[in-house]
Amino acid sequence: MSLTLLSSYPRKADRFDEMLAEDGGVRPSWQGFVAHLEAATTEQMRHRIDYARRRILENGVTYNVYADPKGADRPWELDPLPLILSADEWRQLASAVTQRARLLNAVLGDLYGSQRLLNDGSLPPALVFGHNNYLWPCQGIHPPGGTYLHLYAADLARSPDGQWWVIADRTQAPSGAGYALENRTIVGRVFPEQFRDLHVEHLASFFRDFQDSLASWAAPSSEAPLIVLLTPGPYNETYFEHAYLARYLGFPLVEGHDLTVRGARVFLRTLRGLRRVHAILRRLDDDYCDPLELRSDSALGIPGLLQAVRAGNVLVANALGSGLLESPALPGFLPGACEKLLGETLAMPSVATWWCGERAALEFTIEHLDRLVIKGSYPSQRFDPVFGNELSGGRREQMIERLMARPQAYVAQELVNFSQAPTWSRQHERRLLPRGVGLRVFVAATPSGHVVMPGGLTRVAGASNARVISMQRGGSSKDTWVLTEQAVNTFSLLKQSVGKADLVRGGCNLSSRVVENLYWFGRYSERCDKTSRLLRVALSRLVDGGADTLPALISAVDLAAELRLLPEVEARDADKKVTGGRVRPVADTRLPQATRVLAAICSDEWSAGLAGDIRRLLWVATQVRERFSLDNWHAINYLQRQVKRYGEAVADGAHPELSDALAFLDQVLLTSSSLAGFAMDNMTRDDGWRFLIIGRRIERLIFLAGAITGFLRLESTRASGSLEWLLELTDSIITYRSRYMTQPQLLPTLDLIVFDEGNPHSVAFQVQILVRYLDNQARLLGGPRDETLRLHLGRLHAFDLGRYEGQSFVECRGCDPCRDLAELLDAISTAAASLSDRLAMRYFSHVADVSRQTFAA
Repeated sequence: MSLTLLSSYPRKADRFDEMLAEDGGVRPSWQGFVAHLEAATTEQMRHRIDYARRRILENGVTYNVYADPKGADRPWELDPLPLILSADEWRQLASAVTQRARLLNAVLGDLYGSQRLLNDGSLPPALVFGHNNYLWPCQGIHPPGGTYLHLYAADLARSPDGQWWVIADRTQAPSGAGYALENRTIVGRVFPEQFRDLHVEHLASFFRDFQDSLASWAAPSSEAPLIVLLTPGPYNETYFEHAYLARYLGFPLVEGHDLTVRGARVFLRTLRGLRRVHAILRRLDDDYCDPLELRSDSALGIPGLLQAVRAGNVLVANALGSGLLESPALPGFLPGACEKLLGETLAMPSVATWWCGERAALEFTIEHLDRLVIKGSYPSQRFDPVFGNELSGGRREQMIERLMARPQAYVAQELVNFSQAPTWSRQHERRLLPRGVGLRVFVAATPSGHVVMPGGLTRVAGASNARVISMQRGGSSKDTWVLTEQAVNTFSLLKQSVGKADLVRGGCNLSSRVVENLYWFGRYSERCDKTSRLLRVALSRLVDGGADTLPALISAVDLAAELRLLPEVEARDADKKVTGGRVRPVADTRLPQATRVLAAICSDEWSAGLAGDIRRLLWVATQVRERFSLDNWHAINYLQRQVKRYGEAVADGAHPELSDALAFLDQVLLTSSSLAGFAMDNMTRDDGWRFLIIGRRIERLIFLAGAITGFLRLESTRASGSLEWLLELTDSIITYRSRYMTQPQLLPTLDLIVFDEGNPHSVAFQVQILVRYLDNQARLLGGPRDETLRLHLGRLHAFDLGRYEGQSFVECRGCDPCRDLAELLDAISTAAASLSDRLAMRYFSHVADVSRQTFAA
């Protein structure tokens, strides 16, 4: 064996080691993988580590931590070395957690039904009725098939002798299955040969069974069932997983205000009307789901949802009220409940648990406090675990006083020393580090029985001496490899055959919220592009620094200020200047321009600047991430990393190099071009795509019309070189040079950027395309055609360009043609902004007389 790997790997006597047996040898299930690690070179392992880290960043895999200094979107932590379990061990483990899933489902059925366990004393009434997640309005509701827990997760840990214990039950809205799937996707590519040669079980069949079970138990209807995934929104710590699972399972990702209850039925608000929802896979906590009957201050739920559930018109998975079973006090009573409800002995024990609400348990806890950990009985307590052996003197006495004052509020559990598994050290060239691990196993209920995901989410402690494994506290994760002695099931979630009833076209299940965010994604991506172009025009002339570029610089800055893209000049900026490519203190007439342009690029304080627009673009992108392809999301993440890197470079108060600012603008424009290309080439032509394109065209029209209007009206733009940068701004300079063998002149420039319907960067082109799309929308969605832009297109056609014959823009001072054209373009810009408001009212807000209420099948 390699001395560089295993000789320095410590094995602790007080805990189980997943890789090494008691005699120090490698366990049989690990031997093939360890042999590969021994043979791998340092460079190969470094490449694999970098690949895993890069895929997490590129795929946007995040785990949000509230008030985290690393930011809201903290990258998911993944150790590339898997946890490996043999086929024999997995069969026993799967059987035990399946029994536990059946038991907990039966407990829920009893507590919300006949309540035998309470009547005969098997469960203390105070433990149940004192729990905030016991929902009285759910009493008597019987879900389809008697299934309360459609997806159950058990957090497992090993005792020192290798026996598995359950340390927590996840019954409300279990998280982690999507992360386990993403871990598998990444690690399976890091070690493809080993994954194949070790015969690792695949995961797709588990998700297929879960998907089919929801469809079979969905509310009966003559139509194909519509299943949605309900999320609290992007601020939730596992929002990435919500979007990831929605895309993988093919469920629309919705928030509470996307759904409405009419006639005791749940409907999804779409552009085409209200569409019946038959099942809801929720990731929203119990009491937030219905503000009418549960938590009245919830802005995340669906008013009237419980009414629809009672009527049997919608399936909610997991059933409302299932969070009751997550109390850490409950495991101590499960052995008796298993005998009572199933007539079986509990196969997998929980970690030893004492509910202090019982006098004997309270006395035992106080006597043996040094070897116990104290937890709150109810999740609403917000009580962090307290380790008894860390208490001394006054702190110990205070804890005992709290236990005696409110004993029912506390639970004592045996202290668990987690088993250890190897992780790859990122600080050393070749070294394995032991870390505590826990395994989250997932069980899905189906009409034919329970199925267990052949794998799971392995969670890893953040430090060697950590007593709690938590992603919130800096932990990481592993893929879980379950080996099989049979042929690997290579099933794919992609359907083998699709019938006529399965056909889907046009994205008719898109919620109005999703389409609105796609619309604003189009607008913000175009706004970032145009803002970057104008700032680059000014900055490039600032960098050139010659006397002949000064008039063009002033005119470009004046136009940016006219469009409100620059912050106001402050008096304290008057003594700064640009020398050697850096802003420095010395009086110079160009310094205010430099300061303002740089502030517009990177200042967080200037919300109307580029930095603010990029933040808004990234925000709306996170709202609809399930609508983007992986390549598209890579471009968005690249932009986010560039913004973060550039922001960090100027966060210390130092002024950035002008060349760095130019390079940053080039990166923004490159990403903007990528996003435009993805929109035109990668996205399905459904309602969401059409509104995204309409948003881009409206934003481009507003900018072009406003910029050209300002250009025609400003005095400083009469300077030499201004027409050239106007062509650069409108991305038409190459077209102009290919058509005319002259310096830019007023007549051909205006023809190209205003009237040429073949130029995708002209005003006329935007108006023409918008008229076409709006006509198509009126045909598809109903409602009147919008005639305003059609009238302005006629005015453009009627404008006499011959009035500019022989006209020199340098000598022009408020001439009639420029004044008339500016007024026309100003009217077009105003009309485009009004059009945006009308679209929002008609299709997103469904306001008053422009709304259409329909019930779509």
